[in-house]
Amino acid sequence: MDAAQQETTARARELQRSWYGEPLGALFRRLIDDLGLNQARLAHVLGLSAPMLSQLMSGQRAKIGNPAVVQRVQSLQDLAGQVADGSVSAAEATARMEEIKKSQGGSVLTSTQSTNASGAPTVRRVVREIQSLLRSVAAAGDIIDAANALAPSQPELAEFLRVYGAGRTADAVAHYEAHQG
Repeated sequence: MDAAQQETTARARELQRSWYGEPLGALFRRLIDDLGLNQARLAHVLGLSAPMLSQLMSGQRAKIGNPAVVQRVQSLQDLAGQVADGSVSAAEATARMEEIKKSQGGSVLTSTQSTNASGAPTVRRVVREIQSLLRSVAAAGDIIDAANALAPSQPELAEFLRVYGAGRTADAVAHYEAHQG
């Protein structure tokens, strides 16, 4: 890859970080690992061609043009978190991926998955929103660096940054519940 291509790829990845919270290559590799997929299966669930997925992962393309695909990515991120914290089994995840694949961009979550009986967001939904917000402003490594810098004078804030900015959703949910009320 020549210098111009490297610069173009770096720019695309930086745009992806600003739009999606991280480069799509890292995001898609995490989904592949967390959900036990391969690239072809991920492309199929998202509704992308395999070459398009590859171009997004490598930084040859910066943006997902279809809003429904962006929504499917977000739904898969939520699903991966549920698999990681044990609230969804592998079999349930496979069925959910089929629902996500068929979705046209609206949420595939049922009301009981994102809100409780009174209509308030679930702890998990609130935690995922906090994580998403933090990760849209900085990469996990940068958040850890900030947490380490804050730790001597603000240990609680440093812990918050580590748990929500770079930790697993299950750990963030436990932190949230431990610090309520």
